[in-house]
Amino acid sequence: MFAAARKPVQDQRSLGFEVMGARLTGFSCGALWWEQESLLVVSDLHLEKGSAYASYGQMLPPYDTRASLQRIAALVQALTPRTVISLGDSFHDRRARMRMAVEDVALMRALTSAVDWVWIEGNHDPKPPEDLGGRAARELKIGPLIFLHEPSIGPSPGEVAGHLHPCATVMGRGRWVRARCFASDGERLVMPSYGALTGGLNVRDRAFTQLFPNGLIAAVLGRDGVYATGMDRLAG
Repeated sequence: MFAAARKPVQDQRSLGFEVMGARLTGFSCGALWWEQESLLVVSDLHLEKGSAYASYGQMLPPYDTRASLQRIAALVQALTPRTVISLGDSFHDRRARMRMAVEDVALMRALTSAVDWVWIEGNHDPKPPEDLGGRAARELKIGPLIFLHEPSIGPSPGEVAGHLHPCATVMGRGRWVRARCFASDGERLVMPSYGALTGGLNVRDRAFTQLFPNGLIAAVLGRDGVYATGMDRLAG
């Protein structure tokens, strides 16, 4: 299923940036690549969100889990990472595993068998399902970076977190466009949500000003690329 040889990452545009000296690449799908460590990071998959909403009578397309896992599988095949980190809230709720389709379970197990897969504990999924493979951790430190789910309040150099689902509203082609983004000031990074049905919180929200009191750069995910944008070009 996963080719040993590295292939170009098709249908992905990217932007390189640094966090505490670590040279990282953000892909237009919302994944993060650290080539030096052969590390791929995705955040806030919220697998089975569609089926969770359906159980309460709000019908959403039931294919979010498969769409998210297939996109990750394509990256794993192209990049052949040594490690994949799923940065918390990988599952939408604690019953998500029970609702997963057989084919999605098989794909998930193939992924966790192909790499050193690390489930970072999130607020939605403090204990990821053990039968899907991988290993769980509250946080993981690699070199100058530390990976965890919820951002810490106050200065946290090297922190790479998720949880907040950052997005930005920018002017594009004569109209305002809202899109997911990476948020960083060069010292810390907040990852965009990767899940197919996840929403977002505007980076102008107070939750981000607490983390980035001196401002941030939004690396906005677009169809044709990832675009670095300063706060002065963002709408509230």
